[in-house]
Amino acid sequence: MNPSARSHDTIRAVLWQGDHLRLLDQRLLPREEAYVDCRTSDEVAQAIRDLVVRGAPAIGIAAAWGVVLAARQDRSGLDAALARLRAARPTAVNLMWALDRMQRVIARGADADALAAEAQAIHDEDLAANRHMGELGAALIAPGSGVLTHCNTGSLATAGYGTALGVIRAGVSAERIARVFAGETRPWLQGARLTVWELLRDAIPATLVADAAAAHLMSTGQVQWVVVGADRIAANGDTANKIGTYQLAISARHHGVKFMVVAPSSTVDMATASGRDIEIELRSPDELFGYAGQRTVVEGAMAWNPVFDVTPAGLIDAIVTERGVVEHPDTARMAAVFGAA
Repeated sequence: MNPSARSHDTIRAVLWQGDHLRLLDQRLLPREEAYVDCRTSDEVAQAIRDLVVRGAPAIGIAAAWGVVLAARQDRSGLDAALARLRAARPTAVNLMWALDRMQRVIARGADADALAAEAQAIHDEDLAANRHMGELGAALIAPGSGVLTHCNTGSLATAGYGTALGVIRAGVSAERIARVFAGETRPWLQGARLTVWELLRDAIPATLVADAAAAHLMSTGQVQWVVVGADRIAANGDTANKIGTYQLAISARHHGVKFMVVAPSSTVDMATASGRDIEIELRSPDELFGYAGQRTVVEGAMAWNPVFDVTPAGLIDAIVTERGVVEHPDTARMAAVFGAA
């Protein structure tokens, strides 16, 4: 890793404390930096549901530590704890991947210490993968480029460094990225609240844009790459990510802007043939009716609130994982890197 990149890597949101899990409460940022301590697996599942912790890799890591807490509390209740953790966020494949990995350790009859070692391995491997993906993705970007990112894909969403923001961190350190734009990402404003906070906290200048301004921004020539994360990548390269990603991909293709997806291989689900088979989580309409407890929409209104959308592989120029880069992804190119289902 480029030593200069260390100055852009100071944030950790998921912290194992030896007997409990401490999570930076992302609902409160940037107004307040507060932590939630989880001492049971149910508290971890609730934190995942309530978006205290968010981002597919961070969700998987938190869930792995939730299994450790369950094993230490009551090993006879492990199956029920695993089921509750699985149900917390259905779209994020990293959650299922991490729990499957923990379940294999359980099946070998391992004790709580062995489960803790496995959770720590999942945690450490994610950080190492993010740094490697950062280097791979940054190498695709020409010096002096501008990038636009969506949602939050940084240290807050991972073990550290980030996926798409890891590429941005590496690209800034290597002087390949000259301009960083962040979309606000409604309705939870992860871009406005979290990405801008995280980038400025790590001394990376960032410009916030309204989601509705993205296409116009591309038309000005200031953006050469859209760089986003993923919650699930299908066998053909179709990618589920935070709602609003699909329309960015369409706009990028129209304006000749490249589109990059950055995610660990645990996000790739070769058992899911295409994006049509990805379950899209619907959350409460209340999230659209107001913000921070203040209602902004008239009583009696209806709302539709999908949390994710699917970007077809044909709109993606590169998928970057720690296993390598898949350019112009399709079923054959995906299978060459990740194997057949």
